[in-house]
Amino acid sequence: MNKAFAVGRFDLDIALRDASLDELNRATRRSLANASIGVEAFDAYHSARELFETLEAVHEGQRGAKRKLTQVLSCECDDYQRCLYYTLAGRGVLQMLDDLEWLIDLLKARCEISASLFRSGTLPSVQINPYVSAEPDGPVPPREGDFEQGASWFLDPALGGEIGE
Repeated sequence: MNKAFAVGRFDLDIALRDASLDELNRATRRSLANASIGVEAFDAYHSARELFETLEAVHEGQRGAKRKLTQVLSCECDDYQRCLYYTLAGRGVLQMLDDLEWLIDLLKARCEISASLFRSGTLPSVQINPYVSAEPDGPVPPREGDFEQGASWFLDPALGGEIGE
């Protein structure tokens, strides 16, 4: 005989909570997971993906990529993307991209679960947005299109030297 029992609402942040506590994850990955807890699933995914694609374009030297990065970082919305960027800044561009790609995979799965729950008419557990305002809380970088790239764009500690060596 099958017995039905209530398990409560699904916590969309469970994988992020697990990742934030997993000692096998790099500190930056644990920080990214923590920073994403409570951020609306689709907003978090699209924000992380936009940042990843922008950083990848800067790394590849694509035209207009620096301008796009300054636009992302100077956006007059909440500080989530800046939080992700500054969590990784200076760690080496390959590690930045690798860690963001890892986060995007978690966030994509979270979006798929969220969409499935909503389609079935089930609401997930309530998420409490960690951002108290939709505006930036403090100074944001200027929207100048060009900037000087530091060593982390050309050296990667994970590789022990210059990228491409």
